[in-house]
Amino acid sequence: MDAIEVISRKRDGGRLSDAQIDWVIRAYTDGVVAEEQMSALAMAILLNGMDRGEIARWTAAMIASGERMDFSSLGKPTADKHSTGGVGDKITLPLAPLVAVFDVAVPQLSGRGLGHTGGTLDKLEAIPGWRADLSNDELLAQLRDVGAVVCAAGSGLAPADKKLYALRDATGTVEAIPLIASSIMSKKIAEGTGALVLDVKVGSGAFMKTHDRAEELARTMVALGTDAGVNTVALLTGMDTPLGLTAGNALEVREAVEVLAGGGPPDVVELTVTLAREMLAAAGKPDVDPAPALQDGRAMDVWRRMIAAQGGDPGAPLPVAGHTHTVTAEQDGFVSRLDAMAVGVAAWRLGAGRARKEDDVQAVAGVELHAKPGDHVTRGAPLLTLHTATPERFERALEALEDAVGYSQESITPGPVVLGKIVAD
Repeated sequence: MDAIEVISRKRDGGRLSDAQIDWVIRAYTDGVVAEEQMSALAMAILLNGMDRGEIARWTAAMIASGERMDFSSLGKPTADKHSTGGVGDKITLPLAPLVAVFDVAVPQLSGRGLGHTGGTLDKLEAIPGWRADLSNDELLAQLRDVGAVVCAAGSGLAPADKKLYALRDATGTVEAIPLIASSIMSKKIAEGTGALVLDVKVGSGAFMKTHDRAEELARTMVALGTDAGVNTVALLTGMDTPLGLTAGNALEVREAVEVLAGGGPPDVVELTVTLAREMLAAAGKPDVDPAPALQDGRAMDVWRRMIAAQGGDPGAPLPVAGHTHTVTAEQDGFVSRLDAMAVGVAAWRLGAGRARKEDDVQAVAGVELHAKPGDHVTRGAPLLTLHTATPERFERALEALEDAVGYSQESITPGPVVLGKIVAD
């Protein structure tokens, strides 16, 4: 086979054969197919799509490029969650220990932030001493001893996806649903979890801006997981407004700990408990109510053990920004809109995110929210507080927030957190 034949087939709207897909993924991973050739193929897939069989085969080929993990020796069910990324999405932090309370192991392989979306590993690295990189043996031992682990995926897991992910980011093909779905699901299926709950974000701060696109992505991923024998469901959740009251690394850890202590913003608590119920049900425990474990300290106990097992000090003070700037309300009224994308870009420009994978992030940077849609404010009252270690970043962050807030003289009801649920056909 040759790359030009494969590119031409998809460019002209044709269907790639199983043999073509297997060859091009293997050849690209081995360096036989050049970056510019895979770029052309990715663009052809973006423009012309793939059918369910093609996406399934593409995903299987990426899985076959590396190792597969096996948690059968744990003697308990496993469940994982994946979010497609948003602003203020710290849900993994309280969710993993909460589910582990009920004797379901949570192998949460997570990533770092890129652009306006935050990364779970960046957030946890704000905790003094915590480390993201674990060997497979360490991961398995922690699941056995603690019940939950949040760590980086090993280099042996779907290496084809690592190459393709970086290429998509550089070539304007990130939005291709077949490539998004296969990227996420190749890692999750290779990870070896028995059940998977997908949190597919919808709105201005999400990659999927419309309900229809988010639903298409969710259905594609649920089908991939189901076909691979993983019990998979998806929730569509709102991302027009940031989740919770913080966007940034140490700020979000602080808020997650508040949730584990029985407090925290209502939307974060609601989504944490809802996803926990879905994970437990998918793992064979549909009658368990996880909510009380946030109130009675059981989830907090698992959190502290989980952090300590990875070298972190769960009792250490979190770092605090040396510089802050407060944005105030421009008029009296009800907040009608607080744009998630604008807040995410502001947090990024303050130092909480990165433009390239190689960039460093600030643990202390981010945005703290004092009001959200539905809240009444008076002119001059604090709306947002910007945090950074480098005050020269304030100007660009404030530019991102210029049209972020809307006001209404009439009271409004915020939209729901959960917009829908997708299950296997």
